[in-house]
Amino acid sequence: MKFVCLGYIDETRFADLTQAQRDETMEACFAYDDELRRGGHFIGGEALQSARNAVTLRIKEGKVDVTDGPYAETKEVLGGILLLEANDLNHAIALMSQHPGVTVGPFEIRPADAQINAMIAARQTNA
Repeated sequence: MKFVCLGYIDETRFADLTQAQRDETMEACFAYDDELRRGGHFIGGEALQSARNAVTLRIKEGKVDVTDGPYAETKEVLGGILLLEANDLNHAIALMSQHPGVTVGPFEIRPADAQINAMIAARQTNA
């Protein structure tokens, strides 16, 4: 079963770490990702640039409105995604509970929507 793990980060808190602490945290995350790969659980992932570099699209008065940033009232912003293969949600929780990234922000774990993803894959095949 596939899961999308959304990793959040408090950019201010992370910036307050020394460079050595940031490097140590990232190396621990990479090492655990390698462990997930060896176990056949790591499907993929992407780190994201700062939310300061993001834009949000919304429809306003029938037109697309572009706003700088994620426009969220929160300190924690999406820092990256990890695609995970696990037996079930409890297994995904067990795997991600050990991820060092949890020390810099929470992970939201959601099951991938197999039905819609199959529809997307079929369209890609027919395109």
